[in-house]
Amino acid sequence: MREYLLTLCITAAVTYLLTGPVRKFAIVAGAMPEIRARDVHREPTPRLGGIAMFFGLCAGLLVADHLANLNEVFAKSNEPKALLSGAALIWLIGVLDDKFEIDALIKLGGQMIAAGVMVMQGLTILWLPVPGVGSVALTQWQSTLLTVALVVITINAVNFVDGLDGLAAGMVCIASAAFFLYAYRVWVSYGIEAAAPATLFSAILMGMCLGFLPHNMHPARIFMGDSGSMLIGLVLAAGAISITGQVDPDALKLFAGSEQAAVHQTVPVYIPLLLPLTIIAVPTADLVLAIVRRTWRGQSPFAADRGHLHHRLLEIGHSHSRAVLIMYFWSALIAFGALAYSVNSASMWIVLGVVFLSAIGLLLLLLPRFTPRAPRWAEHFVPPRYRRRGAVAEAGPAMAEHTAQDGAPAEEERRTPVVVGVSGVNGATALGGRSHHPDRRKAGTPR
Repeated sequence: MREYLLTLCITAAVTYLLTGPVRKFAIVAGAMPEIRARDVHREPTPRLGGIAMFFGLCAGLLVADHLANLNEVFAKSNEPKALLSGAALIWLIGVLDDKFEIDALIKLGGQMIAAGVMVMQGLTILWLPVPGVGSVALTQWQSTLLTVALVVITINAVNFVDGLDGLAAGMVCIASAAFFLYAYRVWVSYGIEAAAPATLFSAILMGMCLGFLPHNMHPARIFMGDSGSMLIGLVLAAGAISITGQVDPDALKLFAGSEQAAVHQTVPVYIPLLLPLTIIAVPTADLVLAIVRRTWRGQSPFAADRGHLHHRLLEIGHSHSRAVLIMYFWSALIAFGALAYSVNSASMWIVLGVVFLSAIGLLLLLLPRFTPRAPRWAEHFVPPRYRRRGAVAEAGPAMAEHTAQDGAPAEEERRTPVVVGVSGVNGATALGGRSHHPDRRKAGTPR
């Protein structure tokens, strides 16, 4: 565990320290599009944050290769090299797209090639655990097609939620944390070495997201762009592929009594990881809804729009930060709920806890304009946004102006509502092309 924590910290530190220079490079390189009426952000913001995240990935793998215990992962498995090869390819395509806005079909082809590179080096799904049957071996063509499909779906599911500051990085960090606990339990508790690469991948992914988040939280100073969103989507998919297709349920039957019982024990996380529907349940739901919505309108499934879940939260009145936190909450609830259920599926307290937290989440969705207020005795210890109006007025115009800058409710109420049907620059899909002719009209101008 100490070596995993060291790898995580090194990855986060390298990503955090490189994001500042990368931001300056993005500005100089011109990877900073103009503001359009469709954008959520209000100031031109550079992209290419994926450059720092990629070098954080390289640093994490390099450090892990020189640690006593984690070195065995590189000695016994070719999966880390396969991940680095696929990540380098998808990252290069993302960098080119952030700068030159390449065609959607080229990006799709690049995603498939990156997945194929990982398959050729052994990072593929060999079998599937099926309830009541056991492990079902796949042919080479079946495993290749399933692996490529999983990589492409995960990349685009992650990219679909990259529409608000800090949203994609935070949700993937939550998912990778739950995934790390599950993979670490399979490796340490059952002694299955095949789960070690997935554990390492999830630790490095957490470091990449944690190192980038301080620069990407609202108001964001830099966007990860496609170079970052496609990269973290590929790393997340690589971990799911590694533990889903490489860990043989037959190795768990010694602990569960039989192979069928072992498969049943791991189904709550195995099968959803394969689709994937729990670890990235919210992005996957957003992906499916977007495809249905666009197809129903007669549009291309990959045409960027602004009907995603996080844009809907803004439309009903939630602030930017609150919409992000609500998405965090649902991601954590689903991911860690599935994790807890996989540990003890017979516990009724887990089910009741998930139901209770789901009710709280629904309540938060129904209170978009609710702002908590601190007691009068604590008003001097909280930000101005949580103070009563009278206390802010007594502080004078300077405090009122400072309150407005900090995101007072009055400013949020004056904010122009989000119009469904268009897309922000950091919310474009991984397959959807951006407009080559920026719309310089001000927000709210009739077309």
